[in-house]
Amino acid sequence: MKILLANKFYYPRGGDCIYTLNVESLLKNKGHEVAIFAMQHPENLPSTYQHYFPSETTFSLFTSLLESFQRPLGSKEVIQKFNYLVDDFQPDIVHLNNIHSQLSPVIAKIAYQRGIKVVWTLHDYKLLCPRYDCLRNGYTPCEQCFSDKIKVIKNRCMKNSLPASFLSYLEAIKWTKEKLEKYTTTFIAPSRFISAKMIQGGFDAGKIVILNNFIDIKKTEYEPFQKEDYYAYVGRLSIEKGINTLVKTAQQLPYKLKIAGTGPLWTDLKKNVSPENIEWLGHQSWPEIKELVGKARFTIIPSEWYENNPLSALESLCLGTPVLGANIGGIPELIEEEKNGMLFDSKNENDLKDKIEIMFSKEFDYQSIAKESCKRYAAEHYYTEIMKIYQQ
Repeated sequence: MKILLANKFYYPRGGDCIYTLNVESLLKNKGHEVAIFAMQHPENLPSTYQHYFPSETTFSLFTSLLESFQRPLGSKEVIQKFNYLVDDFQPDIVHLNNIHSQLSPVIAKIAYQRGIKVVWTLHDYKLLCPRYDCLRNGYTPCEQCFSDKIKVIKNRCMKNSLPASFLSYLEAIKWTKEKLEKYTTTFIAPSRFISAKMIQGGFDAGKIVILNNFIDIKKTEYEPFQKEDYYAYVGRLSIEKGINTLVKTAQQLPYKLKIAGTGPLWTDLKKNVSPENIEWLGHQSWPEIKELVGKARFTIIPSEWYENNPLSALESLCLGTPVLGANIGGIPELIEEEKNGMLFDSKNENDLKDKIEIMFSKEFDYQSIAKESCKRYAAEHYYTEIMKIYQQ
C-alpha cells in the first residue's frame, strides 16, 4: 500500500511526532511505500518529500497577521503543496496525526474530495477543545467547548489572549464536527478515555476504533531487571504534566527522584528546587532513558490533564518497571493496581506521598510486567490492527 502520513513536525518533538516516526518505520519495514507531509522546521529529519513541506509558521509576535489568520483555516500554500504531493505519490491512505493550526484539516478535506481514505489518530482533544488539552487557561480541567465553542473566547483559553482565543474559535467553527466526520473514514483512539470523550462531544462511535499506541519492543530488551533505590520521571517539564506537584511532594520524602526532560519550567525548577534527593538530568537520549527507567524502582506519571496513552508509560512497563500514575485520562487503563503499578488522585499531594511510600515498600514481578507489556504493546500487534483499519 501507499500511505501518506501527515503531522505538524517531522522530528521527535513529542508523543505525536514519535508515533508518526514509529508508524513510518513500521510500515516501511513491512514493504509499504510511505510519504510524509509536515511543516518545514530546522530540526526536521531529512525526507525525500521535504520539498513538498509548507513553510514554517510559529504564531509568534514575528508571524504576520495574515499568515496567523490563514494557516489554521487552510492556507493557499498548504493546499497547493499537499495537492502536489498527492498528485505525485498517489496514496491509498492519508493517515493524519496532529495537523491543526500549522497544516489544518484542509488536507483531510482535499483527500476526501479526491476519494482517498482518511485515517486520523487522536493524540489530544483538539477536535473537541480549541485549546487541545481541555484545560481552561492551562490550569483547570474544562469541557465547556464540547458543546459551545464560544467559551474559548469568553474564558480567553489561548494564552489568556483575546486575539489568540478568537482565532482558535474561528478554527473550531471552520472545521466543525460534521465536516471532520465527513472527511474521515476512521478515527483511531489510543485510549478508551479519548474515545468516550469524542462520543460525548457528539462524534459517531461507529467511526472510532480503540487501538493503543505501540513501541519497538526490541529496544526495551533489558535484563536482569536489577533495580536501584530511586524512582524516575521522564517527560516534559510543564504545569499540565504535574511536575510541580511531584517536586513539592518529593521534597517531603527521603527517596531519590531522578527527573529526565526539559520544558517551560526547566529553568525555574532547576534554580529554585535543589534538594539532595532530586536529580535533574535534562534531555536524555533513548539509551540513557532505557538505563534510567530500567534500573528505577518505578516511574511516575503525575499528570493533571487528560493524558491519552503516554508512550513513557508503555516504555516503562515494557522495561519491566512499574508505573505510579495519576488517576486521570487514559492512564488508569494502563495500570493494574499492585500488579504493574498503582494510581493516585491527580493533584492530591497527600495521596501521592502515601503511594510513593507504598511503591517503595512493595515487591513487583518485574519480568512478568515486561513480558505481558511487550505482548500488549508490540509493533507486530499494532501492524495487524492498523492494516485492518486501512483495508476495511
